[in-house]
Amino acid sequence: MLRISLLVMLVLSSASFLFAQPDDNRNESCTSIMFGKDATDDGSVITAHTCDAYYRTWVNFVPAQKFDRDTTHKIYWGTMHTHTAWSMDGMELKGEIPEARETYAYLNTAYPCINEKQLAIGETTITGRKELHNENGLFLIEELERIALQRCTKARDAIKLIGELIKEYGFADYGECITIADTKEVWQLEIFGEGPDKIGGVWAAQRIPDDHVGISANIPRIGELDLDNPDYYMASDNVFEVAKELGYWDGKETFKFWKAYSGEKPFDIREYFVLSSMAPDLNLKFDADELPFSVKVEKKVNISDVIALYKQTYDGTEYEMIRKLKVAHKTKNDDGQEVIDTIISPAAHPWLAKDKRDLMNALEENSVYRHRPISVQYCSYSWIAQLRDDLPDEIGGKVWFSLDIPRLSPRVPIYCGNLSLPDAYNYCGHKHFSRQSAMWAFTRANRLALVNWGTGKELVEPEVTAFENQVLSETEFVESRAMELLKKDKENAANGNPTQLCREYLTGYSNASLRSAINRWWELGDKLWVDMRWKF
Repeated sequence: MLRISLLVMLVLSSASFLFAQPDDNRNESCTSIMFGKDATDDGSVITAHTCDAYYRTWVNFVPAQKFDRDTTHKIYWGTMHTHTAWSMDGMELKGEIPEARETYAYLNTAYPCINEKQLAIGETTITGRKELHNENGLFLIEELERIALQRCTKARDAIKLIGELIKEYGFADYGECITIADTKEVWQLEIFGEGPDKIGGVWAAQRIPDDHVGISANIPRIGELDLDNPDYYMASDNVFEVAKELGYWDGKETFKFWKAYSGEKPFDIREYFVLSSMAPDLNLKFDADELPFSVKVEKKVNISDVIALYKQTYDGTEYEMIRKLKVAHKTKNDDGQEVIDTIISPAAHPWLAKDKRDLMNALEENSVYRHRPISVQYCSYSWIAQLRDDLPDEIGGKVWFSLDIPRLSPRVPIYCGNLSLPDAYNYCGHKHFSRQSAMWAFTRANRLALVNWGTGKELVEPEVTAFENQVLSETEFVESRAMELLKKDKENAANGNPTQLCREYLTGYSNASLRSAINRWWELGDKLWVDMRWKF
């Protein structure tokens, strides 16, 4: 390894990784990790989502609404690539369906994520067999999520509504998985089209047991279906029929949903890493043919544990991409004598783009092998939803939200009761650099940190830890104060003077934290420009 030259290390540190996309054949766009209420130390139900692709980063709250009879809900395609919260560039009206008389407020991320009633939906694209795709259907997955959040309060009701909409209007996406959670339970719902000759869809849903962890990471995972046990399984009424008609299942062997509608191995590194980390005594094998759909956690997790999972790049394990990129490192011992050791090059970071990996392997065969990490450099945004049935919805539900690389950006709580977000979250930054956009505060600093990871991580990671620890330490006080204000709101409403003291307080707290993070990362970016000026 020491033959790798200084020139190569300089190449490693160049900035061409700004928005490098995944480059392997399999879809690698998102990760959703789920925990049942008995798998967490405070009884929270957890689902999550990393939006790992070139999707919009602007975010806003859509308020609850009431509608007259005969109002329609317009179905658009292209909603995930608009530049601002009010732009409609690239959007296409595909159809309309009857609108509900009343809808719930929800947090409008590219894939809408949580509503005011503590219903949360994560997402990962699972593709499946390409011939199942039928673009003549009406619905893409993001619009199904939106409608479910507007109309439902429970995960099971959301699954049933989505199934009905698919059956009536058709599913037009490639295979998708959405992870749907409420304050009691979390489900994994996998959906495919019915093929080119029929507008509709086929789907199956399986519940994560309350003391288990589950994960969806771009691969279909649902196996055998016990539809006689509706507390844990649901499926479209055509789930077996379509598989037979298209030749995916002979009707004799044991039916497995993933096998019929995907045919690929039902796990890879992310599934293996999360399940084996949460249940090490199971001694799961990466070279196995199949892993359990979910596993019982050996130790209950807290929210910090889940945040840590989303920072994973497998450092210190055999799956760390840069573990062989070592260089000589000179130090002096206590006697003043020079000591030469080898360390991972400070110019190598966990997100090397394919051209750099190819260069490394050309110089030294098998020096770099990429196992897709959970935290990736092409993440637009990510969130972890914490849903709690022992607290009112306004306070009990929240998403721990961040922009850009999950390992390098701090998470800030946004509550179900919040009313708005700072203006900087109205702008996406993918199309051009802008100081108006919250995204660029994080993207700029985090990319500069990668110029020399040995230096950059020592600056940025302690800032992430300090910020998150500060927010976590404030949680008890903030939520206690919110409870007092909610009680006052109820008293005021009973006296004919309705107020939103609780919601205004939570909004103010979240927005102050979001602004603080933005400002600090702009400052870090300024410092990194100076610190890295000779390291490009």
